[in-house]
Amino acid sequence: MLHPLKHHIERITPISDQEFEYILSHFTPKKFRKHQFLVQEGNAVPNDFFVVSGLVKASFTNDEQKEHILQFAMEDWWVCDYQAYFNQVNATLNVDCLEDTEVLCLSLVNREKLCADLHKIEHFFRRKSNFGYIALQQRILSLMNNDAKERYQQLLKQHPSLFQRVPKTLIASYLGVSRETLSRLSAQ
Repeated sequence: MLHPLKHHIERITPISDQEFEYILSHFTPKKFRKHQFLVQEGNAVPNDFFVVSGLVKASFTNDEQKEHILQFAMEDWWVCDYQAYFNQVNATLNVDCLEDTEVLCLSLVNREKLCADLHKIEHFFRRKSNFGYIALQQRILSLMNNDAKERYQQLLKQHPSLFQRVPKTLIASYLGVSRETLSRLSAQ
């Protein structure tokens, strides 16, 4: 069976088995239990995470202790506090497990080494970054221009499995609506 990371990379660029073994040697597999943190606000962020199995959320808690969810990440997705990771500063986000989760951890040193050694991987990460910028822009524009119903329908269309895996209170937080509003939207 094809390794999930190899399959993920090969959707952007082909790699040989030998190249993949070299790439994989730069990752560290880790398992986390539900409610454990991959990244915790105020701490260093030594790794980027590729989700092999499970589900996590990246969130920010404001001064009023209101949680704002930036991202959910499930199988085949990457997640991190990228500002902290790339700038080597302490995290402003929390990334915690909503399910038992298995990830592949990639340090910034190993990422830079892989990019220097293999043009294919540098290309892969550049394309992944581009996709991430586009997704972030679309999310911001959706929050600015779409009403709650449109945001709900868009999320349901793009990621229907989230609604079976994520508590409704967290879906509501991600959409920027109350739990009651989400209940009304899902009843329509």
